[in-house]
Amino acid sequence: MYCAGCHGENFEKFTAKAWMDEKDHSSAIKSIKYGIENMGMPSFVKTFSDEQIEALAAYVKNGIPTDKSRLKPAVTFAGIIESEVQQFTVDTVVTGLDIPWGLAFLPDGDLLITERSGNLYRFANGKLSTPIEGLPEIMASGQGGLLDICLHPDYKTNGWIYISYSALDSKVIKASSNTAIMRARLEGNKLVDQQVIFRGEPNTTKQHHFGSKLAFDKNGYLFFGIGDRGQHFDFPQKLDNANGKIHRINSDGSIPNDNPFVKTEGALPSIFSYGHRNPQGTCVNPLTNEVWATEHGPRGGDEINLIQPGKNYGWPVISYGINYDGSILTEFSSKEGMEQPIFYWNPSIAPCGMTFLTGDRYKNWHNNLFVGSLRFEYLERVVVNGHSVMHTEKLLEGIGRVRNVVVSPEGLIYVATESPGKIVRLLPVEGNVTKE
Repeated sequence: MYCAGCHGENFEKFTAKAWMDEKDHSSAIKSIKYGIENMGMPSFVKTFSDEQIEALAAYVKNGIPTDKSRLKPAVTFAGIIESEVQQFTVDTVVTGLDIPWGLAFLPDGDLLITERSGNLYRFANGKLSTPIEGLPEIMASGQGGLLDICLHPDYKTNGWIYISYSALDSKVIKASSNTAIMRARLEGNKLVDQQVIFRGEPNTTKQHHFGSKLAFDKNGYLFFGIGDRGQHFDFPQKLDNANGKIHRINSDGSIPNDNPFVKTEGALPSIFSYGHRNPQGTCVNPLTNEVWATEHGPRGGDEINLIQPGKNYGWPVISYGINYDGSILTEFSSKEGMEQPIFYWNPSIAPCGMTFLTGDRYKNWHNNLFVGSLRFEYLERVVVNGHSVMHTEKLLEGIGRVRNVVVSPEGLIYVATESPGKIVRLLPVEGNVTKE
């Protein structure tokens, strides 16, 4: 209940560390009791007794196998899968990745793939390139690293590629960072003409809640979110900083004249909306040009939001979740002047990546939303009518932690997972069922 959301039901989300080989449980006890603030792990000193903490530390220590192959394997999918209204098969496209984060298709069909560890690849003719050179200085630690990637809407003319990443501030002794956006052009296997067009401020030493999904609308505006950087009482409700916000900028990094806070004294002019915790699924509905975003709640209360200019989405004043240690974060789930989500999950699914499906490749999924679940390792289909969620369906259960979902130029759904790091695509099959 308290730990599996981050660490996995079967301990599969732990990273190998020295404490796993210690003879006693002292390091595990210390981490559980006092937390690891910079990494986003809360303290449970007020939640559990010392006896419970010691028992939990022993349980965790004994549960992590020496042989990592004993961890729960990801489910593989063979043959035709019959969902509620659509038949499809699963085709594995790329394997052997670390933590794939961003996916972007070039006009020739090649696929650009970012790994959070700091690598950018081009996948062409069934093979990954060597890592593409020319990336900026990146802090690949905690939840930070090389994050999303997208193309300018007029890429065929101008060649601009946009990436989001956690930018390291090398001027300070203790690693400090925040989300940044760089654009560049690709020549051969190297990025050139690099321009950092946005850099979030202030930096913090915390290593989580970077947000970072990128989306262009039909007017050529670039939208992206930055999380609260783990300091929800300091940033999301104030307009003088970049954190806990959805931003809108022009493709060159300049500020649109009609951004909602351009004329507000002391406000950061790139802010489009505020009061966000950690938005990691920014996308644009291609039929309406509206911006939608998924947002990580605390323990419970993950959200789908319709992003509107100047609106306050409430974090941390209102929430449908509680603190990770079980304590009450806020007594309010609604308040005048603060927006309600279109939909929320309780328990949290840890949503990451979201896209609208258009086209006619999947006859019965037209204009559905698709959202990845990190925690429960599936792809969720969300049926929407206007601004209302009418139905949801779990697909690909057990595939691994779904980090991203995109639609290719030919209209196919591509899904990126970690644990294991791979990319698959869903191939529609004729003879679809029509239960819905």
